[in-house]
Amino acid sequence: MKLKFTKKAGLLLSIDLLKRAQILLFMAILFTSATTLAQLQTHSDFSTFPRQAIPLYVEIPGSRLAPGYKEKIYTSRNGVTKIKRVSIPQIAIFLPEKSLDGAAVIICPGGGYGLLAYNLEGTDIARTLNEWGIAAIVLKYRLPSDSIMKDKSIGPLQDAQRAIQFVRENATQLKINPEKIGIMGFSAGGHLAATLSTHFEKTYIDNPLNTSLRPDFSILVYPVISLSDKLAHVGSRNNLLGKNPPPELIKEFSNELHVTAQTPPTFLMLARDDKVVNPENSIRYYEELLKANVPAEIHIYKNGGHGFGAYNRVAKENWMGTLKHWMQRNNFIHEKAGENLVLRN
Repeated sequence: MKLKFTKKAGLLLSIDLLKRAQILLFMAILFTSATTLAQLQTHSDFSTFPRQAIPLYVEIPGSRLAPGYKEKIYTSRNGVTKIKRVSIPQIAIFLPEKSLDGAAVIICPGGGYGLLAYNLEGTDIARTLNEWGIAAIVLKYRLPSDSIMKDKSIGPLQDAQRAIQFVRENATQLKINPEKIGIMGFSAGGHLAATLSTHFEKTYIDNPLNTSLRPDFSILVYPVISLSDKLAHVGSRNNLLGKNPPPELIKEFSNELHVTAQTPPTFLMLARDDKVVNPENSIRYYEELLKANVPAEIHIYKNGGHGFGAYNRVAKENWMGTLKHWMQRNNFIHEKAGENLVLRN
């Protein structure tokens, strides 16, 4: 039999082989994931980057083939590790020495949907949560791009939904309480966390087990909430929705408009002098939470600006102590969480 090879046929063959290769690679990683998760029980190492990560999908939903599209990792002058052009979503799981409650937090670093401030708003936060006995899952979500996504507006949300689905479905192995899984986000990562917290009833991923995609609580730090003309961080909106999005799309992803009584209890932290994201984003969201009778708490520093991570250098305060007390008061973590808990070497 003689095969006729054309450019089109060759392209289709290449795509098919690439997909098969991706699936085989993913299955190989999954084959070792049980070992990986077991190792995480005895090892929390923050000294190296990138950490061994677990891919979220066998086949990434809504993806486009984009040869040459490569992730870029670099460190800025102030020591922040930044990641651009993320096309393969992953989670890095950091487990504590001990846990009194089995609580877990999925962390979404910020960066205007154009990059991820991976250590400042990711692994550094995970370290502190581990010290309190909380499992921390740092989400490296896809950064929206028409080059790699059929619909870039839902790509990050799909990854956030898949992250909570993965953690909840593997809760027993991870020694996590499936009813104490929260979402935490900074800046645009805060928008993603708020979107997950207000759009969990609509499933954007395959969910054969009908696993709940609702976070049990939300922690939003100087978050983008609204994509309306008056409140939006323009860069985040442009990256997620494009430069001239239709009004219905703006409305769909303006999270203050989607708060209900089922929205998770929420903690908000920001600074009044934030010149990047209008503080009204958080205030409006808080007001809607109050109207819906959702337990919520908001803390606004007089100064601190935007992007301060876990430590407000202007106020000279680590605000995460306030977060810890909120989590204790609301029974998300034990009142003695963090006492005499030591990270594994």
